Amino acid sequence: MTASTPTLVTFAVYIAAMLLIGWWAWRRTRTFDDFILGGRSLNPFVTALATGASDMSGWLLMGLPGALYVGGASESWIAIGLVAGAYANWKLVAGRLRVYTERADNALTLPDYFTRRFEDRSGMLRIYSAVVILIFFAIYSASGIVAGARLFELTFGVDYTTALWAGAAATIVYTLVGGFLAVSWTDTVQATLMIFALVLAPIVVISSVGGVDTSLAIIRELDPGRLDFLRGTTAVGIVSLLAWGLGYVGQPHILARFMAAESVQAIAPARRISMTWMVLCLAGAMAVGFFGIAWFGANPDAAGPVKDNPERVFIVLSQLLFNPWIAGVLLAAVLAAIMSTLSCQLLVCSSALTEDFYKTFLRPRATQTELVWVGRATLLAVALVAIVLAWNPENRVLDLVSYAWAGFGSAFGPVVVLSLLWKRMTRNGALAGMLTGAIVVLVWKQYAWFGLYEMVPGFALACLAIVVVSRLGAPPAATVQAKFDEVEREVAAA
Repeated sequence: MTASTPTLVTFAVYIAAMLLIGWWAWRRTRTFDDFILGGRSLNPFVTALATGASDMSGWLLMGLPGALYVGGASESWIAIGLVAGAYANWKLVAGRLRVYTERADNALTLPDYFTRRFEDRSGMLRIYSAVVILIFFAIYSASGIVAGARLFELTFGVDYTTALWAGAAATIVYTLVGGFLAVSWTDTVQATLMIFALVLAPIVVISSVGGVDTSLAIIRELDPGRLDFLRGTTAVGIVSLLAWGLGYVGQPHILARFMAAESVQAIAPARRISMTWMVLCLAGAMAVGFFGIAWFGANPDAAGPVKDNPERVFIVLSQLLFNPWIAGVLLAAVLAAIMSTLSCQLLVCSSALTEDFYKTFLRPRATQTELVWVGRATLLAVALVAIVLAWNPENRVLDLVSYAWAGFGSAFGPVVVLSLLWKRMTRNGALAGMLTGAIVVLVWKQYAWFGLYEMVPGFALACLAIVVVSRLGAPPAATVQAKFDEVEREVAAA
């Protein structure tokens, strides 16, 4: 199945618009602060949609519908966990992190925040957290490139290698040129496209089958187990799916959006907008996958591409059920989901390499212009590494995302939350938590003990390590505790 002229035109217009935003952002990017945090200038609407779009990558329109298509209703536990985790992230972390990073000598990156929060003069927190970012974001970025390759491969009928380069090129260019402002404003456009697609697509899929009752009857006839929320699940399985929500508090690309909000007062309206967007998008993605079972059950001759790879279900239904022009918009929404997350991941990696390695250890007196160009060079280098990791056509988007999500959630999540809520936490406690979380995820992933998602033991043991090591050591310095109290007062007054 190859793309029609309307689809080609729609893709071309969409990509041109993203590049135009990148050019606009180029003209407004003068300092390294502008390049990696946009000068902390995002209004509530942009903060909300940029956060949502950077979170919901290609897995939203590919991995999640594919999971529902294969497993049925029992796969929806993951969405429940994600909604709960995202809300907790907005309530507990967003406002405090926005204030703390500014008060901690204008920390621009997560490693920078950890270093200044605990007054770590050894550089250990900065080095280790930057290394964690580079390792897990290389995997995470590879998932976005795989998703883009799948889209171009199926839509344009090209081979996987060609699709790999085509899918990555536009994202790399506008991120390279425009930095954080380009990423945030393109995310806003992309989030709008995504919600349009995920509200419209399930309505048309259900209608084309004959309505909800008819769809459910077909699914029941094909496999009644797909209607069962508990089918094939165990307590361990449900906990594993719900545990995805724990990961939010440790994702650097999401936390960067909180840091870039124009003020702490912008967080509450941004939370309401973002959570509404998220619930609608998750519901739409799940509905496409679930009711896609009924559509392909009624049209088995068209099911070939989806049988080969269930993650294609949204793409194939868009091509089959919609006018080519509308289909082009829906497929552009898939590209938008991929580009929005990939762009901010590349930017966070670039920030870590430039701010936390180059500026800190190699060129402390580097000019702002020099740092911006080094940031662009490192971004390109990370993108090339991610492309190499994505080279295997057997990669699955959801598998790559789950690994990286657990890595960040366990290594950074407990450290972020406790550093914002517990004054007694120490530098050694933070380092112990990061090491424990990352190591547990890496080891647990290899052995998959008890079938439990590696996020659960990683997060729990990291929290335990932080508390134990912090309690065993001397209390934090008076200046560290005073800064904590200052931030708490400002957050309470907001």
